[in-house]
Amino acid sequence: MSAGPNNASGSSAAALRHVLSHLVTPLLMCVGMGFAYLGAFHAPAPHDLPVDVVGSGPTARVLAQTLQEKGDGALGVRTVADRATAVDHLRTQASYGAYLPGKSPELLVATASSDTSAVVVEKVFTEVAAGQGAPLTVTDVAPSADGDPTGQGIFFLLVVVSIGSYASVAVIGGAGAALALRMRAALAVGASLVVSVIGAALAGPVFGLVEHGLGGLWAMAWLYSAGILLIGVGLHTFLRRWTTLTLMVLFVMLNFTSSGGVFRPEVQPGFFGALHSFWNGAGFVEGVRSHVYFGGHALGGHLLVLTLWFVAGLALVGVAGWAEARWRRRAAADGAAGAGVGAAGAVAGAGAVAVEEEMEETVAV
Repeated sequence: MSAGPNNASGSSAAALRHVLSHLVTPLLMCVGMGFAYLGAFHAPAPHDLPVDVVGSGPTARVLAQTLQEKGDGALGVRTVADRATAVDHLRTQASYGAYLPGKSPELLVATASSDTSAVVVEKVFTEVAAGQGAPLTVTDVAPSADGDPTGQGIFFLLVVVSIGSYASVAVIGGAGAALALRMRAALAVGASLVVSVIGAALAGPVFGLVEHGLGGLWAMAWLYSAGILLIGVGLHTFLRRWTTLTLMVLFVMLNFTSSGGVFRPEVQPGFFGALHSFWNGAGFVEGVRSHVYFGGHALGGHLLVLTLWFVAGLALVGVAGWAEARWRRRAAADGAAGAGVGAAGAVAGAGAVAVEEEMEETVAV
């Protein structure tokens, strides 16, 4: 017998509900990415951006005070005694511009620290020099590598490593759901090694984003990637099909926007500036900058951030292992009373859940 109209209608309605339920993931992604990226990048404006005015006389002090007052909180202006001190501040990222007034005014910047911050500072002091009727000379005391003329290559390397990491979580969680947690964790560590090697190869010999310090860059890429993968494997035990979306919130929406790779926190809304102090993407970007361009200044703090995220991943895997062992014991106890047809139904149900999870994770990736 053929199915009746009511059965066909019911089947179509169920299929429609099924599709609509899966549309939740991309729509949440749309909303989340909109709030994150537009919130972080749509209207960059400096606030307390540290700059120096070089000189100890009344002219320098008056200029610094005037800039501080006219800037209405945009700049944090101070005077330094000499050019050497100003250069030291730039090379330790204590300032992002240093102005030397005079008949031939000069602006010192460090584009390797942040090209966009250097542009903001140059705009301000070009107007100051024009007001004095003199052209401005700009000197870059810490330029980025020739293969990274905008200074944003490290940010795009962050994007590459991040996507390779959280996409690997989706594969391990979906296709490897039947594997023991120890095997999944081992796969996560192995995948992070491969992702970090790819990132280092792209940054060094392929595109020349860095000209030295490639070993340290690789080590930080591995620590960063391993943290994401271990966190993802641990979360998958509890979140299942929502794991990849959660990782996108953590390691894309909040991570890329707070990393400082495009705009430093001094030119972003305060929320993203606050995240910059402890989020793992910022630890990677600032750690690589410190290692490659600034002689390792403050590198320890950035490595600590990456290490703490890695430890959080290990802890999550440990909690997941405890939870899975507990669930197995409970299932074994309950299974004695539900043999035969019930067991077959459970297997079929588990297969359906696995398919649903893989579908959601594929959409999210």
